[in-house]
Amino acid sequence: MIKELQVQGVFAENTYFYIDDHSKSGFIIDPGAQAGLIYDIVVRNGWTIEKILLTHGHFDHIGAAELLREKLVAPIYIYPEDAPYLTDPYLNLSGNSGQPITVPHYEEMYDGEIIRLKANSDFYLKVIHTPGHTPGSVTYYSPNDNAAFVGDLLYQHGPGLTNFPGGNRMVLEESIVNKIFTLPNKTVLLSGHSSPITVGQEKQILL
Repeated sequence: MIKELQVQGVFAENTYFYIDDHSKSGFIIDPGAQAGLIYDIVVRNGWTIEKILLTHGHFDHIGAAELLREKLVAPIYIYPEDAPYLTDPYLNLSGNSGQPITVPHYEEMYDGEIIRLKANSDFYLKVIHTPGHTPGSVTYYSPNDNAAFVGDLLYQHGPGLTNFPGGNRMVLEESIVNKIFTLPNKTVLLSGHSSPITVGQEKQILL
């Protein structure tokens, strides 16, 4: 099951629950804000969250992560190149918001790693390093559910932004073409700030 929740911080962001229907265990991806709301949804549904997964380190994707880590006793995971964003409000863009955000507790994961659910080893996500929006941006790909959580790499209307610290337009375009566009055309791309779109549909926009 994939459930999208739009949370509201400085601006709206899509947080995702990726839950195994059989065990009712799963992952939270990019909890950007409203930790209390996210926690209430988990409790109300009787879900067990094993891991909190971040696609990248910008504040609108990490704002609720630390509090949820404490309340759910679930570790936070991020790609090594984006780890500095979690402790530097300048890098994660929260420094000018009036409420600097830091995430001091986290684990690292790596390109090609398979993140399996302990409650059901057949339920998993594959980590694909897709830099460009930030150096450590990743996509979490589920071949079983034909879905990819892409963060801010791209949106329904085109490529993600690269005008923030660590952004690189050429690298982002390479990630889209060489990593995302090699996934099956039916794969649904789930982004941080737009509606879902398939790989095939996105190709028609960008190629």
